Amino acid sequence: MVKVLKDSVFNEEVLNKKGIVLVDVFATWCGPCKMLSPIVENIAEEVNDIEVAKIDVDENNEVAQKYQVMSIPTLLLFKDGELMDKSVGFQSKEQILDMIGKVR
Repeated sequence: MVKVLKDSVFNEEVLNKKGIVLVDVFATWCGPCKMLSPIVENIAEEVNDIEVAKIDVDENNEVAQKYQVMSIPTLLLFKDGELMDKSVGFQSKEQILDMIGKVR
């Protein structure tokens, strides 16, 4: 299941978590974001040892500013609260799984 985050809970749900957390930074009006969303949800269902979350950049700009998100979609990959990788633009399922595999 993909958790929907807000700026107010980002530290608790991402930075203070042990393990891997994938965060999809998106906007509801963004075409590539809409294409990426089902892939992110599929990964959340299939990959049991990671947390998957998303945050709407239009409603929560603190996270976007902190991690210098200039384009969406952006995927942020954290391990034990530390940003390990960042990808900008549409990514295939294989590319995302490869990104996750590199930080395991």
